[in-house]
Amino acid sequence: MTTIQQFPFVSVSGTPHERGVQYGQQAADRVRGSIALYGQTLVNIGYGEQARNQLIDFFAKQIGDYAPHYIDEMRGIAKGANVDFADIVMINARTEVLAKARAEKIAAVDKEPGDGCTGALILPERSATGNLIHGQNWDWRAECADTSIVLRVRNDNGPDFLTFVEAGGLARSGFNSAGVSITANYLESNRDFTQLGVPLSLIRRKVLEQEIFSLAMKTVATTPKSCSNNIMLGMAEGFGIDFECTTNESFPIYPGEDGLIVHANHWMSQVALSKLVDLGIANSPDSHYRDWRVRKLLNAAGPTLGRRQMKDAFFDNFGLPYSVCRPPRPGSHDNLSATVAMVIMEPAVREMEVAPLPALNRVFTRYSLDHDPVLVAA
Repeated sequence: MTTIQQFPFVSVSGTPHERGVQYGQQAADRVRGSIALYGQTLVNIGYGEQARNQLIDFFAKQIGDYAPHYIDEMRGIAKGANVDFADIVMINARTEVLAKARAEKIAAVDKEPGDGCTGALILPERSATGNLIHGQNWDWRAECADTSIVLRVRNDNGPDFLTFVEAGGLARSGFNSAGVSITANYLESNRDFTQLGVPLSLIRRKVLEQEIFSLAMKTVATTPKSCSNNIMLGMAEGFGIDFECTTNESFPIYPGEDGLIVHANHWMSQVALSKLVDLGIANSPDSHYRDWRVRKLLNAAGPTLGRRQMKDAFFDNFGLPYSVCRPPRPGSHDNLSATVAMVIMEPAVREMEVAPLPALNRVFTRYSLDHDPVLVAA
């Protein structure tokens, strides 16, 4: 149970380029692991060298137009890890690469595992501490347990932030010192790649750079996207909202009367479903009971809830192996993916607890904006 390696902690500061160099130096082995994983993905789905270069150049321009300092930081990561800049772009745009291949009907992409996830948010009125609690199980490739990190950024121009992310990436799940938190889940619709937009990982990063929650919502709701995604936002002051996003439109979902938001990988907004076709449910039909199970377990746990109760709900194995908490199946090429990490955040106290491969492991590391990491039991 305790032999699974915890996610390394990387702490950086300075200018974007300086932060990138520090990041690349501290996480070099894991950055190379991410590159190996996704470089092979491009080969597997049929991209030759010329097509790969064109794809990377396109997304690099998209990123540079959106936020030039991201390019500075990514060049720093490449320098620090002694890898090609194009490979760092690939890591940050891998969702879009796979979605574009799917839209172009490249058959091999259908063998790639689904980027699933089940997320939840507990509002302060249901919280035992009176603080918002925000969490997620991230379902993807089991190998990513060896290629992910927790990154702390001391920001010269904006709030500090903490993010769980694939090594080489700029952000995934996380929160900032202004109390804004974010998780994201896979969605798919018939609008995907009808236009090209900003890679989702950079939208998440932009959210973590916002000191004002309304600007975080604006970032999610109005930034053009290449493909669909579900993005859940929390506010330490006591609010949460979920946006089901397609390429050019977003559909808000508010907390229920039970003080919870729970979301898996199917579209829930009735407005959205009246306007688009959910194409992802064929790949993740279990989504329908995963969010139901998490909500059911949280509500059964009592009138007040804490990190412990959220962990218990996310450890659920109902419907195993297509469960909220998925065990790894090495070598599988169907859509069954492992729960790579369980992430539990309490932004008001500036802490995040993360467990690698939680179907096999119940040891978490508590990461903080203020302190060194410490091991904690589930």
